[in-house]
Amino acid sequence: MENPLVLLETAAGEILVELFPDKAPKTVENFLKYVDDGFYEGTLFHRVIKGFMIQGGGLTFSMEEKETGEAIGNEANNGLSNLKGTLAMAREPEAHSARAQFFINVADNTDIDYKDDSDEGFGYCVFGQVSDGMDVVEKIAKTKTRSYQGFDDVPVDPISIIAAYRFE
Repeated sequence: MENPLVLLETAAGEILVELFPDKAPKTVENFLKYVDDGFYEGTLFHRVIKGFMIQGGGLTFSMEEKETGEAIGNEANNGLSNLKGTLAMAREPEAHSARAQFFINVADNTDIDYKDDSDEGFGYCVFGQVSDGMDVVEKIAKTKTRSYQGFDDVPVDPISIIAAYRFE
């Protein structure tokens, strides 16, 4: 079976991502549920850290967090590394706290890979990679940011996810 593809239509252009269900089955299943439910429509890339990553998939234009399902187990110990162009789950400090938010690495960030089972060492689960549209990711990564409503690294001009859907 071929790996599922998801198209993210953003205000900055389209990003096509390939998912790896063989390496992160629960994470891919969770992400696809949010995709299929239309959850990501109208959310923002709300956190952009130059030379690190772009994060999205959880906050609205008013910077309110959308209601999500239960947290999922962290599958970061899957042999995949947070390399440039990979898709990973965002989480809170607790290792097994990922829900809907994700990020795309814009550099090789091996320092956030799995190291051990502690909250700090568990790392961030890579579950896919950009297969087309890395130029759009780079464009978003270069956007000007500011602090806004208690959030840091927020793009000055909002970059929305218009739609996210399976791409056949």
